[in-house]
Amino acid sequence: MGFRGEGYLAHPGIRAGGDRDQPLVLEQLEVPPYSLHGDAKIVRGVAENVVKHAPDAVLIMVSNPLDEMTALAAKVTGFGAQRVMGQAGMLDTARFSHCVAERLRVPVSAVRTLTLGSHGDTMVPVASACTVDGRPLTDLLPAADIDALVQRTRDGGAEVIRLLKTGSAYYAPSAAAARMARAVAEDAREVLPVCAWVDGQYGISGVYLGVEAEIGAAGVVRVVERDLAESELTSLREAAEAVRAKQADVASL
Repeated sequence: MGFRGEGYLAHPGIRAGGDRDQPLVLEQLEVPPYSLHGDAKIVRGVAENVVKHAPDAVLIMVSNPLDEMTALAAKVTGFGAQRVMGQAGMLDTARFSHCVAERLRVPVSAVRTLTLGSHGDTMVPVASACTVDGRPLTDLLPAADIDALVQRTRDGGAEVIRLLKTGSAYYAPSAAAARMARAVAEDAREVLPVCAWVDGQYGISGVYLGVEAEIGAAGVVRVVERDLAESELTSLREAAEAVRAKQADVASL
């Protein structure tokens, strides 16, 4: 994806667009299942080229597995945590909103949802923050129905691939990454759900995780905490430990 002065870093499977003053969006053009070792090798190579050709860039990761590749890109580039983030929460929240709107037969614009945690099995839907026309989602659907919508959200990428038959999910990931890049380019200071470095928030430290963050020209301005139900906080901390282990696995790849 290019943002003014579009350019591409030549490397198999990933393209990156941007210049020194614009956000770079790294997108892996691969259909699951993923090869962790192969993906890490590709991301490492591209990250090294980012350092060489766009050393002042803000990096927005789209490559899967998202949480692990975001952590790896931060490690390889040596950029401060502020300048490296991933788009998972934006994508998962958009998919969750679509699922809720379809289930209740309302416009997507009437739905407000939020997902935190990992981009995967430990994604944390924040039911306490979900509303439809201002009404809590928990007042409109039983827990079992909400759980089913959450699972469909987790499986959203695979569902799109099954429908496409060839290729991968790219419309929603591209839209999510573009919105993040716009927030950087315009110094919007917009609070968005992204994969960001967590350092003490929610009692969690030292891991890239899906949280809400204020996004501006410098990248992640700050991680924004909100009040969570006890079960949501527990799930978020469990997600942090799950992705921490996975991120450690790719650190040496």
